[in-house]
Amino acid sequence: MPVYNKLVRDRIPEIIENTRKKFTTERLNDTRYIEELKKKSFEELEEYCEAESRVDALEEMADLLEIMHALAKYHGSSMEEIEKIRVQKAKERGGFRDKVYLIEVE
Repeated sequence: MPVYNKLVRDRIPEIIENTRKKFTTERLNDTRYIEELKKKSFEELEEYCEAESRVDALEEMADLLEIMHALAKYHGSSMEEIEKIRVQKAKERGGFRDKVYLIEVE
């Protein structure tokens, strides 16, 4: 039986159950939950970096966005609040659209 030991989406147990396979899960406490969300964010970012097609890249970005929603909720916030912070930072410091690559500063 494969061992995963990782955070999965809420409906994964239901999906596995529908295949009549046996599985084991546990409900995480807040400390483990945030640790596993952070691990999951790196996993999904790595999958995005390895994506070889537009479709795969978009799928991985959607996964990253889902993690961002969970992180925002964990921190008592919302994506709307995070978006306001993003907009303010973009006004003050810019975004990444101009593809500026800093080499050095004297």
